[in-house]
Amino acid sequence: MAKVKVLCALSGGVDSAVAAALLKNGEFLPDGRQAEVSSAFIKFCSGCGKSRNFTLKEEKRAKKIARVLNIPFFVLDLQKEFKQTVIKKFLEECKKGKTPNPCVVCNKEIKFGLLAEKALELNFDFIATGHYARKDQIFQLPAGKKKAKALRYGLFSPEDKNKDQTYFLYGLGQKQLRRALFPLGEYSKIQVKKMAEKFNLPVSGIKESQEVCFIPNRAEDFLKEKIKENFGEIIDAAGKKIGRHKGLWFYTIGQRKGMGLAGGPYYVCGKNIEKNILIVSKEEKDLIKKKVFFKYSNWISGKKPVFPLKAKAKIRYRSPLAFASVNKTKKRGVFEAVFTSPQKAVTPGQSIVFYSVKTKKGGREVLGGGTII
Repeated sequence: MAKVKVLCALSGGVDSAVAAALLKNGEFLPDGRQAEVSSAFIKFCSGCGKSRNFTLKEEKRAKKIARVLNIPFFVLDLQKEFKQTVIKKFLEECKKGKTPNPCVVCNKEIKFGLLAEKALELNFDFIATGHYARKDQIFQLPAGKKKAKALRYGLFSPEDKNKDQTYFLYGLGQKQLRRALFPLGEYSKIQVKKMAEKFNLPVSGIKESQEVCFIPNRAEDFLKEKIKENFGEIIDAAGKKIGRHKGLWFYTIGQRKGMGLAGGPYYVCGKNIEKNILIVSKEEKDLIKKKVFFKYSNWISGKKPVFPLKAKAKIRYRSPLAFASVNKTKKRGVFEAVFTSPQKAVTPGQSIVFYSVKTKKGGREVLGGGTII
């Protein structure tokens, strides 16, 4: 069978390195085909958080990985586009008092957007990443037919549920999924680390990043530099003034430290954007909500589901899945999710992502999601 051309995004980390190695060694590809693998390092930014030296170190490591695997290596400079598409939008949402999720935007617009477009220009058939996720075709057997028909592509949770990154991929559609490969979907993180040793990849001792890539240290310091401070009043749930805040963008719903209030602990439970007021409470019950409103929805199948939609959902990356009923509202483009069990610290700007109630093909299918408002 003819080889297929795959462009694998290399970050210089363990996961993407092993993804490239699996493709190179013929241990992953749909239909048992062989891959002709190339790699690409994306320059996101060298002066927007990470130091230039840090970015160069990652690039050199990625190039070394490609050399060990004996695959072509490209550098794609998307710093300008990343600043405009990801960082600018992040700061704009922060100014509105929200807590945005830049990784969702980056995956949709940069990794599976601009990188995918570049891959097509260079005649690649697929792009691959080190995400812990699974893709599979959904088949349907038409009435009276003996052969099943491929209906669409589905995104599924991976084997390693602790590393599940599908929450950040709900913005993808059929166009992106058709050309996407996720070689790590069937493996655990422990297995991936062992494979890195097996393939002699130069990634030992690399610390796994848990933060937003363009924020070097504390988010507060980054926001203070980019947006500045804007002092206002802090009031409790009864409306009593109890302190001053530095700017609404420095705080997120559910936060209980960093407000400088005596007699706590206090929890951030709301923001009045128009009056620049931060609302806090000593009672955790003031953080509890059963109903979540969201917009900017994306449904991976390409079609809106039949409402009401019964699904499992999560309101942040690490939150547990919970049963919810999703429906339209009277406002155009706005949906509501009503949870069976109350959810704590529902945060505007974060994503709400929906999964199938039943597991399929070894995981739950990602149905879609939207931005909490």
